[in-house]
Amino acid sequence: MLKQQIGFMFRRDTPSATLDAIVRAESFGIGTAWSTVGGVSQDALTLYAAATQRTRAMCFGTSIVPIFPRHPLVLASQVLVVADLAPGRLRLGIGPSHRATVEDMYGIPFTRPLDYLREYLTIVRQLLWDGRADFEGQLLQVRHALLPGSIAPPRVPLLISALRATAFRLAGEIADGAISWMCPVAYLQRVPIPALQAAADLAGRPPPPLIAHVPVAVHQSGAAVRGAARAALGHYGRLPYYARMFADAGYALASNGVLTDDLLDALVVSGTPQAIVARLAEILDCGVSELLLTLVPVKDADAEELELLSELQAS
Repeated sequence: MLKQQIGFMFRRDTPSATLDAIVRAESFGIGTAWSTVGGVSQDALTLYAAATQRTRAMCFGTSIVPIFPRHPLVLASQVLVVADLAPGRLRLGIGPSHRATVEDMYGIPFTRPLDYLREYLTIVRQLLWDGRADFEGQLLQVRHALLPGSIAPPRVPLLISALRATAFRLAGEIADGAISWMCPVAYLQRVPIPALQAAADLAGRPPPPLIAHVPVAVHQSGAAVRGAARAALGHYGRLPYYARMFADAGYALASNGVLTDDLLDALVVSGTPQAIVARLAEILDCGVSELLLTLVPVKDADAEELELLSELQAS
């Protein structure tokens, strides 16, 4: 069923409101709730620990936990709690985030992000899949038993964020999935999917799933959708990683980073709930494994989300 391949990113003003949104989504048959962790706002894993007690089968995904501010042992210990409360229902998405966030907000050097991500994922893999880590890399060293030998490790799937070919190749080599963010569909077909396949082939394993982030707007006016999307998503154009990815996708931005109308039209799926669901099915047919939806509210966020959830429930 289509809704089982579609998850929503939920973020409300308070943790209790976000939790209510997750519970409501499960009542509509949505299979996965996603939540970002970035900055120092609501912590997704803490929220998910609470959500396990109010949901029955909903899966949870982080997209993403920034790795520089959180030691892999600390993150793994948090994951153990959610994995024990809801076995088989958590996927851990991690990534380096951005220089502006890591250095300006946390005051931590943003050094060799892809190398750091490779070592970090290797350590978390050992901790959550083997129960202990014995790793000495160039950037990280961890030797610790996270679990006693009598307890089976949870083996939580480990996903990484990816925007450009190098990160998708890393995911194809060592991760359990790749999470794209703000990538036009044509770009997903041309760069990430082949990169995942090629790296997986070299590693001698099947390609991991691609979870594609898709902004959606339940509104039929193109001008209104673009205005709302530019207000909600415009900051991505000022982040260097995204600006380079947009350029790779054929949407070079001006120096001020303003998202063009053409780019917004390529990114945001909009229209009636029926038209949106039909387009989401087309995107899944392009080789994407799952979709991670972010609602772009135009007039009434709650009503628009409810319309889309109702249509997905009927699909």
